[in-house]
Amino acid sequence: MKGHVILSHGSDSGPEGTKVKALAAVATSCGWRASRGDYRDLDARGMLACIEPRIARVRHKMRPGERTLLVGSSMGAFTSALASLEMDIAGLFLIALPLEIPGYDKPFDARRVPTTVVHGWNDEICPASEVVTFARQRRATLLMVPDTHRLADHVEVIAEQFRLFLAAIEAEPDLAALGDLDVEE
Repeated sequence: MKGHVILSHGSDSGPEGTKVKALAAVATSCGWRASRGDYRDLDARGMLACIEPRIARVRHKMRPGERTLLVGSSMGAFTSALASLEMDIAGLFLIALPLEIPGYDKPFDARRVPTTVVHGWNDEICPASEVVTFARQRRATLLMVPDTHRLADHVEVIAEQFRLFLAAIEAEPDLAALGDLDVEE
């Protein structure tokens, strides 16, 4: 196995959602282990009440020493990014990314790792301009498509972008796997 991909669905979806299911299939076909979290029980608590428990559930899926990627759509992207601040991960793949959840006090942030963002120009929930600014500040790979928040018309495009993301991650050395090497100066 090349590593572990932890996929997080949006708040109106589930682990069998179209995008998460498609990306899990890409991950396994590329030799990665894929885990799809189920957050529907947490989402039933409400938008604000589910954030911290979602982050904890992502952390719980982590295996120390295993190259890990966090992937999420909408609320799954928001919580994956926040979870990345507490975890040693190799990359982030964020879809339909909200940069703010009204009423959530903590500022949005993400670990500075290779990041790809896919977002719709016509996203009615998460303003495209804010996501473009976020990606520019991070020098993240950004794919903007003519679609709404659900990105239903671009699942195949997202899957292909994810395949490219995995290839780029695989091309980077897995420093965690190298462990403590004695290096002569």
